[in-house]
Amino acid sequence: MTDLARILIADDEAELRSLLQRYLGEQGMAVRVASDAAAAEKLLARERFDVLVLDVMMPGEDGLSLCRRLRAQGETVPILMLTARGDPVDRILGLEMGADDYLPKPFHPRELLARVQAMVRRQRMLGAHGGPLGEEPVCFGRFTLLASQRRLLRDGADVALSTVEFNLLHAMAMNANRPLGRDRLIELTRGRDHEATDRSIDVQVMRLRRLIEADPASPRHIQTVWGVGYVFVPEPGEPGQGAA
Repeated sequence: MTDLARILIADDEAELRSLLQRYLGEQGMAVRVASDAAAAEKLLARERFDVLVLDVMMPGEDGLSLCRRLRAQGETVPILMLTARGDPVDRILGLEMGADDYLPKPFHPRELLARVQAMVRRQRMLGAHGGPLGEEPVCFGRFTLLASQRRLLRDGADVALSTVEFNLLHAMAMNANRPLGRDRLIELTRGRDHEATDRSIDVQVMRLRRLIEADPASPRHIQTVWGVGYVFVPEPGEPGQGAA
């Protein structure tokens, strides 16, 4: 990475914060730490970060609530949630609230490093800090996807998307009218070696439908292709599309 990746870690365990700050710092990252949601939010207001590592269980406002609130405010920093003992409920809730990835406790610092590095690489490869992607705007319904600016507009106003949500919509839009399996979507949005599950893709699709569909229960643009996966349909009604 050409410049230091900036990481913010919010966790109430002082020993873990110290360990991760030291370890990631030794790997060439600039790391700030916070003991709770309020401290993390103050840092986010003052500084730019490439990744936010957010513990689910914290005193006061918990990580899930903070994640949801940040996304509602339009904050797009990639969020890696730390979940207690890999509780699948925490994982699903985190994705539903707008998290980009999750890692169950306990974990090896090297695994966290790999996840964080992958998130930073994806951001920079996809032009998260202003780099051009080169695609023309994609218009569908009331929306316009500006890939080069990593923006989604509804009637000209910005729609807040998490990194994974943008990557998923972008991947499907670049393959419009072509059914994509869940494994392929994981590869396109998270990398071939990521351990994301079909369920995580389903959760992200559900979130996108809530954002862009007039009736998420009867989607027009992100349709299900039974036995395959999903297909993005810019203009509903074209032949060969899957059922909702």
